[in-house]
Amino acid sequence: MTGISAQMKSEAMEMHGHSPGVVLRSLVIGLTAFLTVVDLFATQAILPSLTRHYNVTPAAMGFAVNASTMGMAVAGLVVGFLSPHIDRRFGILLSLILVAIPTTLLASAPDLTVFTILRIAQGLCMASAFALTLAYLGEQCNQMDAGGAFAAYITGNVASNLIGRLVSAAMVDTLGLASNFYFFALLNLAGAVLVYFTIHRVKPMHAMPAARLPFAATIGHWRNPALRSAFVIGFCILFAFIGTFTFVNFVLVRAPLSLGRMDLGLVYFVFAPSVVTTLFAGKAVARFGTRPAIWGALAVAALGLPLMLSSHLLAVLAGMVLVGIGTFFAQACATGFVGQAASDNRGIASGTYLACYFLGGLVGSAVLGQLFDRFGWTACVAGVGASLAIAALLTARLTLTRSGGFPA
Repeated sequence: MTGISAQMKSEAMEMHGHSPGVVLRSLVIGLTAFLTVVDLFATQAILPSLTRHYNVTPAAMGFAVNASTMGMAVAGLVVGFLSPHIDRRFGILLSLILVAIPTTLLASAPDLTVFTILRIAQGLCMASAFALTLAYLGEQCNQMDAGGAFAAYITGNVASNLIGRLVSAAMVDTLGLASNFYFFALLNLAGAVLVYFTIHRVKPMHAMPAARLPFAATIGHWRNPALRSAFVIGFCILFAFIGTFTFVNFVLVRAPLSLGRMDLGLVYFVFAPSVVTTLFAGKAVARFGTRPAIWGALAVAALGLPLMLSSHLLAVLAGMVLVGIGTFFAQACATGFVGQAASDNRGIASGTYLACYFLGGLVGSAVLGQLFDRFGWTACVAGVGASLAIAALLTARLTLTRSGGFPA
């Protein structure tokens, strides 16, 4: 199979984005993203089953499942710092092979503590592959075709939220909890095989000068008001997403909705529209600008919150659709802005953004879990709304000091 790197170089000369080569490249990039992060949220579809298995509260199980975001936050920073010295192909390949180990061990985790540690290990490996792939795409794409490449990657991420949950629910419903984790370990290894045959070895960070030491570069990014705001917006986005799609599972399985385990998996077709809409994030920013695009996305997500308080299933599902569309769209826009606003050391800027993004997921699962346990679903939804409001306020600060296209 022709490598992604060779395809990108040849496709940079094309003016139309619908040639067979571009379509093949987008499919490969999307599938790579899917197999990289498919473990991240798939486990949320079986949260009620895991809660019964370990005999713990929804908040405790929600925190354990989302502990992978802790590993992803740490890995995002570390990979950002070391990115100039890491061979992209080898790093992605090794990360996908290693993530299969904790995924397999989750099948026999004896208690919640071990389960949590293994989820953190999963996050470390997933984020390493995720960050290195983003860096690879940024280096191998020029301004013209970068939008399609990043959109394909984020769309693969969105698809993993849908298909991963469906597969997880189906596996647990038919073969049990242990078989679910064995199957996902095989998917991780399939991702490694795909990377082996499609990504060519390239010099790390060849397109970017190593201007400053990593720590100094990180401080410089935090001193940039626009980047600082983008980092916190990323935090708020996953805070809201985690709060919604972790604890809504418990609402769906109890009265009056009372869904079964397989029905709970099918519910996650609510992510299907997001797979389509996220592809248009780049075009929306190019036409309307970053701030209007993010404001519009956050408004869509906010419109879904009151619907999820309904006792009618269709209304709850509609609310989930809107939150999914809004948060994924905002994430795509914010990711692109970071790459655009960082004048140098973009690998460190992207790593810092990812660290903040995933840290928001961890804090969201802890804070909103306590709200859910102590005060109920309405309080949890109110917390999600507050997070979206903060993100909307900070979006006003997303201004560029230089001109440039939208890279993501």
